[in-house]
Amino acid sequence: MSMFSTGILVLTSPLHTVPLRIAPVLCSAAQLVERTLYVHLHPGLNLGSGSQPRPVFIPPGVDLSTLITRLYSNAADICGHLDIRVLLTNVRNQSAAGNGTTTSNCPFPSPQSLSHSPDVVLTDFPLQDPTQSHQVTQCLQKYAGSCYVCSPTLPSVLLHPQIMKLLEKEKGLQHPKEKGVPLETYSDVVVGGTFDRLHGAHKTLLNISCLLANRRFIIGVCDQAMLKKKVLKELIEPYSLRVQRLREFLQDIKPSLQVEIVPLNDPFGVSVVDPELQCIVVSEETRKGGEAVNKKRIENGLPVLVLHEIQLLKDAHHTDTEEEKISSSSLRSRLLGTLLTPPKDTSHLPLVPYVIGLTGGSGSGKSSITRQLEALGAVRIDCDKLGHEVYQPGTAAYHRVLEEFGLDILNEDKRINRRTLGKRVFGDKERLKALTDIVWPEIALLVKKAISQAGEEGKHVCVVDAAVLLEAGWTDMVHEVWVTIIPEEEAVSRITERDGVTADDALRRLHSQWSNTKQVEHANVVLSTLWEPEVTKKQVLKAWNLLQKRIQQKQETH
Repeated sequence: MSMFSTGILVLTSPLHTVPLRIAPVLCSAAQLVERTLYVHLHPGLNLGSGSQPRPVFIPPGVDLSTLITRLYSNAADICGHLDIRVLLTNVRNQSAAGNGTTTSNCPFPSPQSLSHSPDVVLTDFPLQDPTQSHQVTQCLQKYAGSCYVCSPTLPSVLLHPQIMKLLEKEKGLQHPKEKGVPLETYSDVVVGGTFDRLHGAHKTLLNISCLLANRRFIIGVCDQAMLKKKVLKELIEPYSLRVQRLREFLQDIKPSLQVEIVPLNDPFGVSVVDPELQCIVVSEETRKGGEAVNKKRIENGLPVLVLHEIQLLKDAHHTDTEEEKISSSSLRSRLLGTLLTPPKDTSHLPLVPYVIGLTGGSGSGKSSITRQLEALGAVRIDCDKLGHEVYQPGTAAYHRVLEEFGLDILNEDKRINRRTLGKRVFGDKERLKALTDIVWPEIALLVKKAISQAGEEGKHVCVVDAAVLLEAGWTDMVHEVWVTIIPEEEAVSRITERDGVTADDALRRLHSQWSNTKQVEHANVVLSTLWEPEVTKKQVLKAWNLLQKRIQQKQETH
């Protein structure tokens, strides 16, 4: 079958039956759609009557909330590549007209524009008579066009024949009776979070919040001050990008809502000062935070908020080092070892050997990663060792350093005392630059020589282990930049234990180097030795295997 970039899935099954059927429906849809799948709910829709069906309002209810949760949970389990979005334009409480929302009887006075233009419309409508297939697909096509802006010749697909095969095991299952319990709605609803790389748990939270909100939806998005304790915070998307993706998602799922997205610089934000708020949406994990918000509101003379609790989504793919729930931190950890940004133009470099520039702050574990890469077949070029060589008597750098800093930095054996020299430049940016202007170019020459020698020996991959790779501007010598990161407090702990220095000395050393965040901005691949050695080993192996594929692709295109 052809693959489409974006599709609309029109679900016609009764809401109480969908949670048990959604997995095979999504499996089937995922075979046709590869990027974005919009889900439009119209339980009981009859596409086989011959007449053009009209979109109708669906009252929000407990069963709808359950369905949304199940849908996003199943999507994460079985088709993680798909960006699923449950559309809510045709969901409205019967009393919503009195809360400032539209009083139109038709949810779509004009077709709604979606951020991704649909390429196909799909449905789970049960086709009873195969001879009606053409009539039903035409009807589906017109129905989709009356709801959303799409091509009048939009291809339409009936999933029913395919999902029936997958539903065989469902025979005998008892669907729960539809309770028809209405969902309490509110004019103004608030939530808070990081919203890094929108995933199923975020979407569940946002969709259910949109079900609850009739007029205004406020979202507090964690800004820099709230990210300090986050795992792999350097890989969190920029605030502006997170906000942009939130706006796009919410504009798709419920464009009638007044959405306000504000930076969250403390745990409370606007939730404790806005008098119009009525409800805050929490999970079991964040319920205490919601209770703290209400305590603050009471102190501020404001009415307490209704705490609407949603369930956490289980992550079927989590590892021992990841959370059991679907979370951004787990998704960030899965980025380790993968190609985050494509390498810059390296056409000036020979393809063999392929050169990795490995860098990272003190204590970040560069040496252990380099050893593992060596074990996999890479040639290590140790820039710290080469740095010692350029200070040797008789070298060009040796004479220039003496001219610049004087003979009193020499030991009795006429070798440069690097500890004395280090004290001379420590804390003095001008003197440090004078030293690095002498030493770094000489080290670079030795690195180039070592790379060339490795190529002559037929080695395929070199790893340039260099703490100052980025500061020295050596990226033009490598095909890719790999950066290893750990939290500052962990780095301090490792440095004090390893080098016997004080925590203050360790901090000064770290602050004299580029920050993790700044280094990650220049990285093609990021690694972290924060966890057990076995976890690092798996990361490095993943990075190595992906690297081999990239090298092979490059060689095939040359």
